[in-house]
Amino acid sequence: MPDNALMVALLGQNDELLRIVEAEFDADILVRGNEINVRARPAEAEAVQALYEELVLLAEQGHLLDREVLQRTIGMVRRGEVPSDVLTHNVISTPARIVRPKSVGQKRYVEAIERNAITFGIGPAGTGKTYLAMAAAVGALQDRAVQRIILTRPAVEAGEKLGFLPGDLLAKVDPYLRPLYDSLYDILGPEATGRLTERGAVEVAPLAYMRGRTINDSFVVLDEAQNTSPEQMKMFLTRIGFGSKAVVTGDVTQIDLPGTDRSGLTTVPSEIFELEGVARVELGSEDVVRHPIVAKIIDAYEKAGSAGERGGTDADRGTRRKRVTAPRGAPRGAQRGIPRRGKGS
Repeated sequence: MPDNALMVALLGQNDELLRIVEAEFDADILVRGNEINVRARPAEAEAVQALYEELVLLAEQGHLLDREVLQRTIGMVRRGEVPSDVLTHNVISTPARIVRPKSVGQKRYVEAIERNAITFGIGPAGTGKTYLAMAAAVGALQDRAVQRIILTRPAVEAGEKLGFLPGDLLAKVDPYLRPLYDSLYDILGPEATGRLTERGAVEVAPLAYMRGRTINDSFVVLDEAQNTSPEQMKMFLTRIGFGSKAVVTGDVTQIDLPGTDRSGLTTVPSEIFELEGVARVELGSEDVVRHPIVAKIIDAYEKAGSAGERGGTDADRGTRRKRVTAPRGAPRGAQRGIPRRGKGS
């Protein structure tokens, strides 16, 4: 039976969380002392019981129960998942932040990064692909599993040319690399990020700087990989040296390459995903950790894209799924987008 402090956490301020549970499950919940009684259809009553059992476990392990955590826990219970196994998995703890996965897909992604030398994280905006990769990189650096972190992304502009931006080359590419700095600041704080950058433990550079290098004892994150060319992707993957780990993140529905240029992310040979030590994890709208409306927007674009393929109106070029012709000899499943799932996924 929960104690008084735990009951306060479960119910929320002015019973806010209790009212959310009642609305979500169409149930009447009566609280008497430290007992919670549920009146609802049998299936819904069982789900509410499972929900509160999970919430108790989360609260006992130090989780702050708020509207976001409650909604995520409800979604997982509805899908038959175990929230206490997901939301208590620490990726990294720093003075500035404790980073944990917030969905089953995110946990699978984090575990793939931990187990494999190269991990591809594919999914729409807001699913935590880059952020979790950065957190894993910082954790590896703290554990001295690597000597440095290298963060890179292709400098692909949408309508503006780099030459029209003021400053030297580093100033020109800074807007493209800024999201990587922002993630570091959030995980470590500005001061710690500055110290690591000054001593060379963190390097942020455009993808073009990777050519000709062999990267040893490093954790490398390639962000926005859908905007690489096939040649750039091959170049990047063949830079990985001894003691290094790489994470490649991208969203195949937001390719900004000009004209009919092929994306290096959608043309990765399927045989690569069958190699030991390589994993590919797909994230979806259920893994979105931004405002709840973002997940609905992603689903709406997915539906619009499907309608367009059946003859409806195409969505905007920058957001629709791009059809790519697979290399000769590739499996039929590779004809659209990312090749089929391989070992280690």
